Amino acid sequence: MFTFDQLAGFVAVAEELHFGRAAERLNMTQPPLSRQIQKLERIVGTELLERDNRKVQLTPAGLTFLDEARRLITLAERAPATARRIASGRSGVLRIGFTAAGGFSVLGPLLEQISGIIPDVDIELQELVTGEQLDGLLTGELDLGLARPPFDSRTFDSRLLSHEAVMLAVPAGHPLTALDRPIGPEDFSHEALIMHSPTQARYFYDLVVRLLPIRHGNVVHTVSQIVTMVSLVAAKRGVALVPSSATVLGISGVEFLPLAPAPGNQVELYALWNRKVSNPALSRLLQDLEFDAGP
Repeated sequence: MFTFDQLAGFVAVAEELHFGRAAERLNMTQPPLSRQIQKLERIVGTELLERDNRKVQLTPAGLTFLDEARRLITLAERAPATARRIASGRSGVLRIGFTAAGGFSVLGPLLEQISGIIPDVDIELQELVTGEQLDGLLTGELDLGLARPPFDSRTFDSRLLSHEAVMLAVPAGHPLTALDRPIGPEDFSHEALIMHSPTQARYFYDLVVRLLPIRHGNVVHTVSQIVTMVSLVAAKRGVALVPSSATVLGISGVEFLPLAPAPGNQVELYALWNRKVSNPALSRLLQDLEFDAGP
């Protein structure tokens, strides 16, 4: 395998097209430089330079090899600085998982913060349900999750990112919109209900079931994504209980009504990470990231 000294010698000769000037540029004498080039050509397996008593010029293979040699030297020169940047958290990759509903209002502002704190770090995003995020954090496929509880606090460190109320999404012009007060469970006890999946949207399902006396006989559709629920409401397929951030979806034909105050009417979203895994970029981010737990 060739050395970087051999590459540097070849580049110098290729640029100067003169062994004497190249040797002077490299602060060495001409004979060892000539031996370096000869050894390099033996390693590469072809002549890179044509030389006689009057001139030196690149062969076609040498012309191509020159571009690669320059690229390798540049990479070698950058490598120590790149390593230092990654170790300090100022470069590298940060892999973030997020739930679909969490992306409505939290993801955009959070990414703006991240870009301001670690602007040279590449961000990779994956839309995953909470269970998939927890698996990714355990295997190291993710560095940071934006997920719903519950999770094992012994394994994962976390910060509350946001909390918001549950609202009732109804088709525009629905009779419930005429009520000049918050909506109670008795107000929609006979309405067709679009419900969260107990498996794919377990967090929302458990929260709604704890919050309200749901009549499962009223359930006409069971879905996993908030945007699907709101779209079905717009199609007049029923009413749905959704987080207040769903109002930013901008789906026409839907109105959002506040629920009567009730214990536990809070949808929570957490930033969480594996306590045992340390990505320097994540460590740097967490030093300056502002966690705003407002609605």
